[in-house]
This record gives sequence, structure tokens and C-alpha cells, in this order.
Amino acid sequence: MRKSLLVATLAVLAAATAVTPAWAQARTDLNIGIQLEPTTLDPTTGGAAAAIRTVTDLNIYNGLTRLDKDGKVQPDLATSWDISDDGLTYTFHLKTDVKYSDGTPFSADDVKFTLDRDRAADSKSAQKQLFAAIASVDVVDPATVKVTLSQPQGDFLYNMAWADAVIVSPKTAETNVTNPVGTGPYQLGEWVKADHLTLVPNPNYSGDKPALDSVTFKFIAEGGPATSALLAGDIDVFSGFPAPELLEQFKANPDFQVIVGSTQGETILGMNNAHPPLDNVKVREAIAHAIDRKAIIDGAQFGYGTPIGSFFPPGDPAYIDLTGLSNFDPDKSKALLAEAGVKDLTLQFKVPPAAYARAAAPIIQQQLANVGITVEITNVEWADWLANVFSGAYDYDLTMVSHVEANDYAAFGKPGYYINYKADALNKLVDELNATTDEAKRTSLKQDIQKQLAEDYAAVYLFELPNIIVAKAGVEGLWPNAPQPITDLAALSWAQ
Repeated sequence: MRKSLLVATLAVLAAATAVTPAWAQARTDLNIGIQLEPTTLDPTTGGAAAAIRTVTDLNIYNGLTRLDKDGKVQPDLATSWDISDDGLTYTFHLKTDVKYSDGTPFSADDVKFTLDRDRAADSKSAQKQLFAAIASVDVVDPATVKVTLSQPQGDFLYNMAWADAVIVSPKTAETNVTNPVGTGPYQLGEWVKADHLTLVPNPNYSGDKPALDSVTFKFIAEGGPATSALLAGDIDVFSGFPAPELLEQFKANPDFQVIVGSTQGETILGMNNAHPPLDNVKVREAIAHAIDRKAIIDGAQFGYGTPIGSFFPPGDPAYIDLTGLSNFDPDKSKALLAEAGVKDLTLQFKVPPAAYARAAAPIIQQQLANVGITVEITNVEWADWLANVFSGAYDYDLTMVSHVEANDYAAFGKPGYYINYKADALNKLVDELNATTDEAKRTSLKQDIQKQLAEDYAAVYLFELPNIIVAKAGVEGLWPNAPQPITDLAALSWAQ
């Protein structure tokens, strides 16, 4: 008997002292690190798009449609839809048991309100082009809404999956900036500015209860602190890990998983086409030929990134490799500057706080110095960049940013867009594309759009931003690729 008791006691002690990974416990909370803090929690009003959508899309809000992890359109608030033979009328059949997080029932009236608001002349949407073809929105009954277009739009269902097109309630639309109310699985718990933001389950959510009872987004801009927070257990996932040079230590650590996928993030050296001499295509081409993409990808991204030659993602079936049009050729760059009569050129480079931009800026500065262009770097915070570069002040010559929205080539033609590109030819192609439903013709037009932007050197196209995630080994459901900057919290759980 005593021997049996001793064996049993030793077994209990062994079990008690065994090292059990923290993630193996029955956890229902998750801490996620992200580089940027949202400037608003209303994705229909623009701002730092990646940060807003990472937190809100599919989590707080829903759209008529949604994108899945493979970038394909799926039903969301609309369960199905009918398309007229002429491609002009979409009749959406809506879910009938949906409530907002404040308990207000969802209906077709909200769809009409939202789409009319998005396309209004005074709309605050950063992506008005998504709604430009909508001629009218009519409520058929509480569960049916009819959207009529002025012309066929091949990407219309895809466009309705953008975070900019999420459906909001008239009751709370004006206060969603800081107090978001949506139909998604989560609602705002608390937002401590400059520190963290916590989401908790929406008690009125009509779908399955998510596995996580609390998700906290912690704002960590730099790679060193991000690494320390992961190793210390302060965060469980870092989405968009900002220090690719530190990935090897996580790859070698069995407590972590490292995911490297793709994004829709075309990373560009933006040029203010309205600032002389950048209004001269020869000068823009000269700058493009002065840039060594490989040196930037290797030096700033430690090899993580795919070179691009236009504003289009390499993973798209319509992609064509146009990097040869702006190949690294310093001698050609100098010759083009001479042809343009430009010498002693000094350019102001406004650099936002994204890690890839801060790391690449000195490399770009030296590359341009090698062809006789002086670059003065000014590091700015996101609020400054949004106000003085992106949102209308145009107080810059050069900047660098990754545009993570999918199929956003038309943005270069928007009036008032920060690139200030003269886009008549581009807009004509985009209009033709929007009016085309034949897939072969659409592919051809998308390739023409790529060529137009590449041959006009509207920007310097650098690389496609990779989707780098570092997470605890027990986190399940992470999307390897990012067809939009989305963290689908309802898909996440801890291994049991």
C-alpha cells in the first residue's frame, strides 16, 4: 500500500512540476501587437486604413459581402443576390435576425442609409470611387434592397466587401469614430489612447459566439519592443511584425510560429507630381532609375518583399512584370536629369513611422545622392502624415507608404489624391474596366492600367509588402495571406 501511495505521489508531483506551455491552458483572451494605432474606429471615414481595418473589419462591422482568407467574395449581411441580365441591378437578400451591438435591429433601411451616405457629395469616405457607379438604392422590404448602377461594374460585389462599405446604423453613424456600433461578433471594450484597445463579444451577435472573450490590440511601432513583448509573453500575436531581421530567433523557438504570406500592399516611393520638377515625366523616370529595389528589399526588409514595377500585386492573375521599365540604371538617371535641364535638385522626403519606411529612407537618400539629387529626410508621425501629406495639404516632394487596399489602382485617378497625378488616360481605362464584365477583356484592361502607371512613372514602385506574423505556437486560425488588412478574430482560438 505504501509503495502504491509513493508511486501515486511521485506521479502527481511530476505532473505538477512539468513545464506546460502557457497557450495550452484553457485561455479565452488574446493580446495582439500592431504597429499603428487607429485614428478612428469608423472605417467609412478613412484615416490610417490598415490600422482601422485590422481592428474593425469582420470584428465590429459587417458589409453586404466579405472577403475570405483567399480573397474571394462571400455573403455577409446579404445571404444572396440576384443580378439583372444587363448587369445594372443587384437585388440583395438580407439576414433577418441581425442586431447591432446596442440592440437595434438591422434592416434594408440601414443599407440604403449607408450607401447613400457613402456616395453623397459631402461623403467623408476615403474610397468614394467604390460607390461612384451607384445610381440609386431602394428598399424593397425590410429584408431586401435593390441597388441600381449607372453602368455595369465588374468589381461591384468585391467593392462591397471593402471595410469602407460596412453597413452602419443611422442611430450611431456619427459617433462610430470613437464609440463604434456594428453587427459583428465584437464590440469595443475600452480604448486607452497610445496604449491599447480591447474588444469584447457583442452580446447581440446573431452568429456563433466567438472563442475569445477578450482581444486586446497593443500599439507597438518598433521591432525591438515588439520582440521583447513577444518573448515576455505580453503579446501573443504580432500582425505585421516590424522587424524582419529578428525573425530567425522566432523560427528557431518552438514556442512560436512564424507566418510569411502575401498582402495587397504595393509599397511605393510617392512623388508629388504637382511639384516642379516632379511634374516632368523625365525627372520622375530619372528618380525611378536611380532606385535599386534589391538593395532596399535586402537592406530594409532583410529579403522579405517582392519587387514590383507598377501599382499591382504579383499574386493577381492579371499581373505583368514591368520592373524592367524602371530598372536600376544610375547612368540613365543622370542622362534623363540632364535632358530635363535639372541640376542641384533638393527634395523633401516626408517619412511616416512605418518600420519599412524608416528603414528604407536612408537607403533611398543615398541612392538619389549617387545621381546628384539631395534628399532631406523628415520623419513624421501618422497624424502629421495624414494631415500634411495624404489628406490635401500636399506638403511634400517624396514619401513612402504601402497601400494595402486591394484593387486600388483607380485611386491614382481620384481628384485631390496625394500623388497629384494627371490621370485622364488612367481614368479612361478604369471607366472602361468598370463597364466590362468579360473576364478576358478585364484582364487586358488591368494590364493596360499597369502599363499606363508604369510608363508615366506616377510613382516609384518598390515592393509588395509581405504578411509577416509572429505568434505563440498555440494560436490557431491565423490567415497566412492578407487580401485586405484584416484580423478575423472570430476565426482565432487557442489550441486545447
